[in-house]
Amino acid sequence: MNKVWLIAVREFVATVFTKAFIIGLLIFPTILAVMAVVGPRLFGDMDYSVKGQLAVIDPAGVVLPQLKVALAEGRSETNVSELIERARSGDAENAAASVLQSFTDLTLVERPPDADVEREKAWLNVEEPGAPHLALVVVHTDAVEPKAGESRLGSYDLYIPSGQDNRVEIAVQGALREAIIGARMGARGLDRDAVSGLVTVARVRSISVSAEGERGTVGGFNFVVPAAFMFLLFMGVMGAGQGMLTTTIEEKSSRVIEVLLSAISPMQLMGGKLIGHMGISLLAMSLYIGLGLVTLASFSLFGLLDLSLLLYLFIFFLIAFFTIGSLMMAAGAAVNDMREAQQFMMPLSIFLMLPWILWMPISRNPDSTLAVVSSFLPPLNTFAMLLRLASTSPPPAWQVWLSIAIGVAGVVATVWFSAKVFRIGLLMFGKPPDFKTLVKWARAA
Repeated sequence: MNKVWLIAVREFVATVFTKAFIIGLLIFPTILAVMAVVGPRLFGDMDYSVKGQLAVIDPAGVVLPQLKVALAEGRSETNVSELIERARSGDAENAAASVLQSFTDLTLVERPPDADVEREKAWLNVEEPGAPHLALVVVHTDAVEPKAGESRLGSYDLYIPSGQDNRVEIAVQGALREAIIGARMGARGLDRDAVSGLVTVARVRSISVSAEGERGTVGGFNFVVPAAFMFLLFMGVMGAGQGMLTTTIEEKSSRVIEVLLSAISPMQLMGGKLIGHMGISLLAMSLYIGLGLVTLASFSLFGLLDLSLLLYLFIFFLIAFFTIGSLMMAAGAAVNDMREAQQFMMPLSIFLMLPWILWMPISRNPDSTLAVVSSFLPPLNTFAMLLRLASTSPPPAWQVWLSIAIGVAGVVATVWFSAKVFRIGLLMFGKPPDFKTLVKWARAA
């Protein structure tokens, strides 16, 4: 057993204390941290201001007064807070346009009702220092009242210079929308605030009720948590599996394996590699789990996470790790280089891609036949059951432990098969074996 631990420590130290591993481990959190700091500056609109002239032709003369009011309110800081609060409360329709409109400084240029539209279009390309010509709006005559014999209302035509920032167009459209709606309601004697109060329903947070009790939910949180846990499981299993495959092939092709086998048995080598790379995966997963918990705490969402999920993550990681990892080591021992390993990697890659394909249907309906059946089919069961546990409708305890028992049985069978192949394949060179040959090796060993 001491030799197994020596191999495990060797694999752990040889991988962890390298620049490539440290950089690879930290690069993803670094990217997230940089995006958290730089992202709002690159993609945020809060510091952007739409400033310039807006020319309007309103033949009926009923939209312009409302447009003046809309632009005046858009410059009010109080109105900005109201718009943002309205977006948060659930009135999401045109929320982005309304908020951006609040950061505008549009100078309204009134044109005569009978102005020549073609000549006004030329105005858009006239440069004026300090007051750029942003847009020309031609309001339809039936924008507020329908034409005789018709019920359909018109709108407006919007002309902008080439190369215009799309945020300018959004702000102008938001202002025109407010003005036209206000004019239509005024023409019918309706109170705008009263109507808005009637058609606005605040968004609420749902409460998940189960036999164990109640807990609050957050839509985005419920969507991200299953994906995050599956990502952690996938990262830990796939990263370690690739490492064991690569190191086994390298040691075999360089004949280092022959030197190792003169001092230890194949089973000791296999056990040491499995334990060493398991420690590497647990180290990486612990870092990401810690960062995730800190993030949840910073957003006051820590209480929404069921900490028992971390225990199940560890259990299902061990099952998936020993299943996939042992198969990866068997594949590495059976071939001579990475090119030959592709024929064995293909089936394993398909199994590892299935959870990502089934992630959405299982998360949306964790009690469906697909989700339940997937929970008992190794090695897919580890991913499927973890997705169900992280969903808003966790499975009953008997299903969880039955899935664990099936997974453990799968681990025993997989490790037994892989150990047989590993023992024979280490010293076999020449033509790579096919699946039928691997089965013969397992029977003969």
